[in-house]
Amino acid sequence: MSGARQSVVEARRIVVKVGSSSLTTASGGLDADRVDALVDVLAKTRSGGEKEIVLVSSGAIAAGLAPLGLARRPKDLARQQAAASVGQGLLVARYTASFARYGVRVGQVLLTTDDTSRRAHYRNAYRTLDQLLAMGAVPVVNENDTVATDEIRFGDNDRLAALVAHLVRADLLVLLSDVDGLYDGDPSLPGTSRIDEVRGPEDIAHVSIGSAGKAGVGTGGMVTKVEAARIAAAAGIPVVLTSASHAADALAGRETGTHFHSTGRRSADRLLWLAHASTPQGSLTLDDGAVRAVVERRTSLLPAGIAGVEGEFSAGDPVELRDTAGVAVARGLVNYDAKEIPQLLGRSTRDLAKELGPAYEREVVHRDDLVVLHP
Repeated sequence: MSGARQSVVEARRIVVKVGSSSLTTASGGLDADRVDALVDVLAKTRSGGEKEIVLVSSGAIAAGLAPLGLARRPKDLARQQAAASVGQGLLVARYTASFARYGVRVGQVLLTTDDTSRRAHYRNAYRTLDQLLAMGAVPVVNENDTVATDEIRFGDNDRLAALVAHLVRADLLVLLSDVDGLYDGDPSLPGTSRIDEVRGPEDIAHVSIGSAGKAGVGTGGMVTKVEAARIAAAAGIPVVLTSASHAADALAGRETGTHFHSTGRRSADRLLWLAHASTPQGSLTLDDGAVRAVVERRTSLLPAGIAGVEGEFSAGDPVELRDTAGVAVARGLVNYDAKEIPQLLGRSTRDLAKELGPAYEREVVHRDDLVVLHP
């Protein structure tokens, strides 16, 4: 067995993501047989007590289409959220009944970007997921589509799955789709072949990756899956990308799908979420000295190094840190409201504390809440 597949066999905590097209009928309703087939694989994988499964499942919006009389996925957010509201209950009920055949309970976990970029929310999300696993349950994770807005959405569950894998400190991420791996061209055309292993970005630099799935009921295509694999691999988590029909082979470490080798080491937990899950609510322009301090020395951002501010944001919101050319160099959680910052520009914290009080001695962005985008 190759080293890559051995890492799959040895994985103890596994995040499995399944897309809408692998769970629903052509008309958009839940396919009970397909759900049961997936649960059969997952339940048997964890039956020995040595493996834990976190399931990131799409399908809420798709499951709500038929009950609401919708022929296809709506484009407007309001109707998508209505469909998600109806469909999420149906989805979890189906999983609950299916896992019950094995005496396994499930726990529903709905996440928004706020839950992943704010410190207290992030810690609570981890504790909830970790406790569910400790109690022998299978967490079923989805984006909270009913409350998320266009501006604060993960956008697809592939990226959410990569971030959840990092959050729960998983040993493996398995992305299940309607295609059995990454191909070097359109898999429906003759002459194309599946790429068995990806050791780094250079291995697929020549590949033209399609953006659409087959069924038209979800948001994630191959582009989002490869991006999710890149995020997870860079965080030290190997990834297997294959079809739902090959889930058993993938989880057993057999030769199937495309294996993405881990390319990096785990970073501080929230920083990965801050880089990939947060949507900046504004931006701060830094002078050259502040850029060097933040990027090269990884220091906190102080008022003295800020040359400009854009956007409307509140303390605790994510903001982009840009150089004078407008290039984003970092992202962080700001400690001030946007309206407070203009009076701070270019001034030392000591002077500000004397004039405005000790509350203004704090950093604009603390280094613990800051991630460099282009080191």
